[in-house]
Amino acid sequence: MSTRIKANLLLLLVTMFWGSSYLFIKMGLTELQQFNLIALRFIIAFILAGVVFYHRIIHTDFRTVQYALLLGTILFLVFVSLTFGMKSTSASNAGFLVSLTVIFVPLLVAVFVRKIPEKRVLLGVTVALIGISFLTLKQSFTISNGDFLCILCALFNATHIILTGKFTKKPGVDAISLGVIQLGFTGIWGLLFTLLFESPEMPSTTNAWISVLGLGVLCSAIAFVAQTTVQKYTTPTHTGLLFSLEPVFAAIFAFAFAGEVLTTKGYIGACLVLLGVIIAEVDFKKLITKKQHVDQQNHCKKSVPCE
Repeated sequence: MSTRIKANLLLLLVTMFWGSSYLFIKMGLTELQQFNLIALRFIIAFILAGVVFYHRIIHTDFRTVQYALLLGTILFLVFVSLTFGMKSTSASNAGFLVSLTVIFVPLLVAVFVRKIPEKRVLLGVTVALIGISFLTLKQSFTISNGDFLCILCALFNATHIILTGKFTKKPGVDAISLGVIQLGFTGIWGLLFTLLFESPEMPSTTNAWISVLGLGVLCSAIAFVAQTTVQKYTTPTHTGLLFSLEPVFAAIFAFAFAGEVLTTKGYIGACLVLLGVIIAEVDFKKLITKKQHVDQQNHCKKSVPCE
């Protein structure tokens, strides 16, 4: 099995972990308050990832710590909006709405550089917006607070992705140290807010512990380590396409373990959101051109050399 196939399979596992996170959050919120759950999740993730990459972290410079503080703050906003949003929406809805991240990324980049997005991105946005209307709008043509917060989560997440890409290209910045330290800052923000606005507590039931450990170990520490380790062995297109399966896994886990079932209109909307994400993420024209080039090269090897 080639290295690229192994990398894609591991990224698929990471996507499955992230898809399960919506169910874990739902479970945790029945026992723990929002900021408390965020604090426990990211403190556990930071400790575990820090143990694995301690030799990198101890050599981190101050500038990397500054970048990590900003990224950790934005990541905190990502999970505040998601965790509070899931108090009033389903895990399935949340998964599909948060997947809008991959559409917001090129839109925000286009705004920052003042350039009209590619046609496929505009088409993907249009299809996804139609899907959102099917998925979230009620008979009174209103959107629930939970759905709105999940869309806001996708916007924060897109901002986080753009800034991460910018910071990791800075000379002397170690991407893994940056990623691990940001988890620590996210946990610190969660701890601070739970001390100020909640009554912090440790999990007291089996379900609460499963939620916290699932989020901290599987969905944060292991997923982060796996992603940063193997993503260099595959292409951005493959990575984006695999990550677009996250809402599918979210819906599967929600159905299997929580009995969540979307309405017919909801399933149509979910499919349209996923289709819009794939349209915006994958450059099919480039893939077809690349395949034709490969086919031509293979034909040349089997016959006479091409000019």
